[in-house]
Amino acid sequence: MKTTTQHKLLEATLKLISEKGYLGATTREIAKEAGVTELTLFRHFGSKEKLFEEVLNSYTFLPTLRELLPHLDDLSCEEALTQVATKFLLTMKKRKSMVKIMLSEVTRYPEKIRAVYSKLVDDVRSALAQYFRSLQQKGMFREVSPETAARVFLSILFAYFRNEEIVRGQEITRAKMQKNVREFVDIFMYGTVNSRQ
Repeated sequence: MKTTTQHKLLEATLKLISEKGYLGATTREIAKEAGVTELTLFRHFGSKEKLFEEVLNSYTFLPTLRELLPHLDDLSCEEALTQVATKFLLTMKKRKSMVKIMLSEVTRYPEKIRAVYSKLVDDVRSALAQYFRSLQQKGMFREVSPETAARVFLSILFAYFRNEEIVRGQEITRAKMQKNVREFVDIFMYGTVNSRQ
């Protein structure tokens, strides 16, 4: 359980990284925003890298996905994937400013930060792959690599979010999201060809 001070530091880090990026937000500014000393920041997290890692673990799609997965067992595969896709897109919309900055900075990150970011992406993919694996064990998912299936599914969603909200500057409304998620899930589950030739 996080202390009040830790929570304030995480909120301040999220705010400043969303505004200035990882490279632009200093530990001094983060501590000031949280109303604590820089020494307190280091006492709780040890380093800026650890603080950033905790922000990613707390405010990205990973905690939402982990919370959601146990509740999917009673749903059809289509319903479950629709819920996963919708929650993913809502999380991306909520963290849009952070996503924009991370996309622009990612190639300039120090190696440690790139490793933290890569681990987060791998953890999200791995959690979804585990769900696909459980569907395979129930005979509900065909024998394909669960990791590859998770990578494809998440890539479709992220590309859609990035292209609409960030590149084109078009808001993904609730109605548009519902329509597109239904189509993405349908294509993911059934493909695009009527029958094999």
